[in-house]
Order: sequence, then C-alpha cells, then structure tokens
Amino acid sequence: MTQTTPAQQLFDLDGEVALVTGASSGLGRRFAEVLAAHGAKVVATARRIDRLKELAAGNPGISPLALDVTDTKSLGPAIEEAEHDFGPLTLLVNNAGIGGGNRIVDTEPEEWDAVQDTNVTALFHLSRAFARRLIARGASGAIINIASVVAEKVGVSSASYAASKAAVLHLTKAQAFEWARHGIRVNAICPGYIHSEMTEDFLASEKGQEMIRRVPQRRAGQASDLDGALLLFASARASGFITGASLLADGGLALA
Repeated sequence: MTQTTPAQQLFDLDGEVALVTGASSGLGRRFAEVLAAHGAKVVATARRIDRLKELAAGNPGISPLALDVTDTKSLGPAIEEAEHDFGPLTLLVNNAGIGGGNRIVDTEPEEWDAVQDTNVTALFHLSRAFARRLIARGASGAIINIASVVAEKVGVSSASYAASKAAVLHLTKAQAFEWARHGIRVNAICPGYIHSEMTEDFLASEKGQEMIRRVPQRRAGQASDLDGALLLFASARASGFITGASLLADGGLALA
C-alpha cells in the first residue's frame, strides 16, 4: 500500500505567510482566522484598521495592516511592509470586493468604475506585485481569487458585479497559465450567497428569501462553508497539481 498523508498534515500550513485583503469583516475575516488556525502567519488587510487590530489582538498569528487595494501606488510598499512581521509572503487571498445594485440602464459610470476598480483592477495589480516578488526570489506560492457564482450565472446580481466576477474568473486562468512555470498556483473560489455583513440585509428581505428558495439546498451559506475550498487551494500538499481551477460553493444555485 502506498503511503498516505493524514488530513492534519495535508492541510498543515506551517511556514506559509499569507496576505488576505478585505479582512476586516465577513469572508475575509474568516479566511484570516482559518489560515492562522492551520499554522499560517497572516497579514490581514483592509481600510478599517480598528477592526483589523481587534482581530489580531486575539491571535498572535495575525498581523493588521491598513490597505486600500484601489490605491495602486501603495500596493508594492504595502507588500514590503507586510513582510516585516512574518517574512516573505507565499500566499495571497484576493478577497476585497464591493457590489453594485443597479440594473444596466440605471448604472451610472461612477458605480461601474468603482466596482471594476475594486474587484478587477486592484486584484490585477496586487497579484502582479505579489507574483513579481516571488519570481524575483525564485520562490513558489499560491494566489486564491474570490470570484462568485454570478461569474457563471447572470440574473441573481447586478450586471456590474457579475461582469467584474467573470473577469476575475478569466484573469485567474490567465495568471495560472503565465505563472505556472514559476511554481505559482492560481485558483478561484466562487461562492454563492453567504451570510455576511454585506449580504445580511438582502438575505433577510423578501427578495432575498425568494432567492434562497431557488437554491437547491434551500439555504444561504455560512462563511465556514468555504473553509475546505480555502484550505485546499492554500495547501501545496493538497493542490500542488491544481492551477487555473475554480470551485463553486453555492448550494447548487448555478444549477437552478
């Protein structure tokens, strides 16, 4: 019988140093906590530094760093600062994002630009800065992009948000293709509706409840429902031969 790796070793992230964007609340906060719980050192970033400090106060494996991902000029210096506490980064979780609530005919240029700038352009520039540092030192690493079920299924979100997440999905494939030769894996998680600070009001509304009834599992997800996907893509042992992939975690919404 060939040797097998126990699950606790398969998802042991000891030695990994991760940067998580949008970590002040919701999915980003959960991602930072889960990565730290499995041995990674985590630099948690967002604009709301007070929330990041509160998160880090209870966990010595998490360090807070104020970061506006749309400020392109600050990204390189931010990565340098992120590496002061725990050493060179090996893992990037591109979680920061915003939604847009209007139909196409009602979407103002400012709304469209804000959604694309945060969800796509910032991800492009931060990923590039991260990959450049890995390539320069000849190190392997991983990027996890947070896309969405709406990247594949329109009609359950605004067009500006859906378009941005479709771009994230395709950018994931482009990054994976270009950087595979450097030992950098790039994969995406595509959540459905997940209970969070950003979605709670909608999910509690009549329209939100109607949407939940269309989900085959008849529920919205919890942040913990993404733990397995996160750990899979974060662990080189578990997903060393996986790159350019996307994983739906949507309760079957894409099938409805």
